[in-house]
Amino acid sequence: MSLDLVAITAPQSPEAEAYRTLRTNLEFAVEDRPLRVVVFTSPGRVEDTAEVVANLAVTFAQTGHRVLAVEADLRRPRLHRLLGVSDAPGLTEMVQAREAPDAGFLYATEVSGLYVLPAGSPPVSPADVLDSKWLTQIWDLLREQFDMVLVNTPPVVAVADAAILAPRADGVILVLKAGATKRSHALQAKERLERVRAHILGTVLLDAPYDKAVQRY
Repeated sequence: MSLDLVAITAPQSPEAEAYRTLRTNLEFAVEDRPLRVVVFTSPGRVEDTAEVVANLAVTFAQTGHRVLAVEADLRRPRLHRLLGVSDAPGLTEMVQAREAPDAGFLYATEVSGLYVLPAGSPPVSPADVLDSKWLTQIWDLLREQFDMVLVNTPPVVAVADAAILAPRADGVILVLKAGATKRSHALQAKERLERVRAHILGTVLLDAPYDKAVQRY
């Protein structure tokens, strides 16, 4: 299955270059320690965090990094389709079985060095799965196994999932969409992340108008 992502299908496009810029910014975002686990969330469903995570994961892997894309949106998972892997077993089964992440739950993609931990079967209570003590311990194991772990989560304003994971990550990126994300919703998302003392690294703005004054070199 081919990966229908701009980082692969249109590597010379302004969009792909924007992901490479984001990759560079994350590599130098923290001076005293490297980022290993980064959570991506948004104010609502209008912003496609899964597409951002998938493209950025490909971009990191293309430079030789060992990368894991984690689908922590257990309600409406999309990463497995974007990256061409099975949807289960995954995170839900791993937590329920208290297994290590490499015990049949990580899937290799067509991109060398890029792996996926899919959501798995839909749980009764996604928040309880993400708040489990076992999963808290898993993050340290993933930090040792991968150069970068990118975590896709549901909208932080709608459900508690992202707020549960954000404080346990090295940083959080808030995904917004030009012309669609309401300012009040963006501020509400920021406040919720600050309330749990998450380290907000910055924002990604989707569908920003192309500035013709900035031409491709």
